Amino acid sequence: MEKRGFVYIVASGKNGTIYIGSTSNLPQRIWQHRNFVADGFTKEHKCHILVWFEVHDTIEGARLRERRMKEWKRGWKLSEIEGENPDWEDLYPQIVNG
Repeated sequence: MEKRGFVYIVASGKNGTIYIGSTSNLPQRIWQHRNFVADGFTKEHKCHILVWFEVHDTIEGARLRERRMKEWKRGWKLSEIEGENPDWEDLYPQIVNG
């Protein structure tokens, strides 16, 4: 059985720096961003607030969507976030607590 996948956007704050990623374990990956476990873009720019995510049937589907979204203009990405989460609330408690 293939793992499902997730595409997600973390931000430094409302209208701040954003990062798009994909993973097969969303709670674990967001925990890593929140705790600045790995060096890189999200640690350097303090992107740790989960503001948007999308579930896919496969990790491959999620990775394809991630690559496509990374090509989008910033305005399109902001529209995607605000369409689902207009106040840029942190969604991490929602995915951890169900």
